[in-house]
Amino acid sequence: MAKEKRDVEINKRADTIPLTSPNVRPWPVTPPPPPEEVTKVYEKRKAGEFGKWCEDNFRFEKGFAKPEALQGLRVLDIGLWRMGHKFASSLLGEAGAEVICIEPPGGDPLRNLSPFGREEYMLTDKETGEKCGLDFISEMVNKYSVTLNVETEEGQELFKNLAVHADVIVDGHLPGYMDNLGIGYRQISRINPRLVYCWVGVRGSWGSYKDRVSKHGQWELDPFAQCANSFVHNTGFPQDQLPRGKGGDPTRSALWITDYCAGEQAAVNILAALYWRAESGGEGQFIESTGAESYLDILDFDLSWYGFNASIKARTGAWDPNLNQYEWNPCRDGYMMIGGQSDRLWYRIGMCIERDEPQFGRLIHEDPFLKEVGARNALQALIKTYTLTTRWLRDINRIEAEEKLLQYEIAAGPIMFTDEVAEFPHFKYRPWIYTTESDYGTILYGTSPNAFQMKTPHRLKWMGRALGKDTNMIYKRYAGLGPTKIEELKEKGVI
Repeated sequence: MAKEKRDVEINKRADTIPLTSPNVRPWPVTPPPPPEEVTKVYEKRKAGEFGKWCEDNFRFEKGFAKPEALQGLRVLDIGLWRMGHKFASSLLGEAGAEVICIEPPGGDPLRNLSPFGREEYMLTDKETGEKCGLDFISEMVNKYSVTLNVETEEGQELFKNLAVHADVIVDGHLPGYMDNLGIGYRQISRINPRLVYCWVGVRGSWGSYKDRVSKHGQWELDPFAQCANSFVHNTGFPQDQLPRGKGGDPTRSALWITDYCAGEQAAVNILAALYWRAESGGEGQFIESTGAESYLDILDFDLSWYGFNASIKARTGAWDPNLNQYEWNPCRDGYMMIGGQSDRLWYRIGMCIERDEPQFGRLIHEDPFLKEVGARNALQALIKTYTLTTRWLRDINRIEAEEKLLQYEIAAGPIMFTDEVAEFPHFKYRPWIYTTESDYGTILYGTSPNAFQMKTPHRLKWMGRALGKDTNMIYKRYAGLGPTKIEELKEKGVI
């Protein structure tokens, strides 16, 4: 009875805790290091002149005044539910392309995606009060937002009016959807032969296991691609070793990793097609990019292993089957990554640990297999090594461990939490983390990894466009529609 009363009281108190802070967390909490301090690091590492030259040419703040590599390129982004096509067009937008994101009048369902389905975790448009999830906002980088119902005849004609001006269309609908409406590559290329049309999906637009939708209207999304290419099978910690190397339970990535992989590959394919168009007669082409195949390209070692001796690589958790001491280990305040990918590094790791844990040195003397790179990768050798490494780390924190390991010139670094990443001096100085103002308020984001180019750096100019914010402007510019016609189409549900 006392326990039930206590549980009721705890639940009452939990209900009074706000799910979100009323204020945006300030960033940075602490300022980045001053240039004088960074210059000392250059000099200490004997790269003073080169480090200063790189910084002068790559400074993030200077990028906004430089030209854009894809300036003048026009891209249409159309699709629902998936992140692959959105990421592909985001990459082109960061490089300077004019990207128009086309959504149905009710918006892409991804706008409503929010952790645990909670509206409290969505952002609110400052003018309209519209709610939107952070996933969608993050992939609205440098994109204009327009609405269009392409299932209506007038909508299809309006899409053609936009497509005739486009260099690229990135399509994230189910395979054949746009073609069945008469506005796919086969039809649009007749009026715009220079068009590069890229379809981004999960398993493909053709073949016996092509992308499809269930009878309940459920689209196949990223997890199906992760499962289709053995990534999920390979990921996770082993339990007992079962026949055929199938170990313990698998783990998929909660991040839509194969979608993003497909988007990256799509952007590369599009740029290659644009180069070919410019150099070989001016014709466009159709491109297909799938999440399953894009990620399979990264897993080719597993395929080679299977082809070599018909074995299936067992799950090894985060252990690298090629190397001993190439893994994170728990320490007092988190986790530490240590790399011993060569004899020189491996023995240095042993010397470092042996100062506090003499048993590590004795272990090497007692076990001759630990003296050879190949032999010490056996499971029993990995267990011995990591057990002692964890015993050493459990009494020290990440900073102490890193300082000790760096004294021996060992590749090592802490596993960082998100708040630490946002406040890490190096990331703030370059910066890898920055803020931008959007229709939904101030957003903290990771800067483009392509921002560090000397002549044409990629950049984020805006994100988080409200639904249909640019409808009037885009249709006036590319379809010649005036305010009256636009209002008429809105009343019909076309836009």
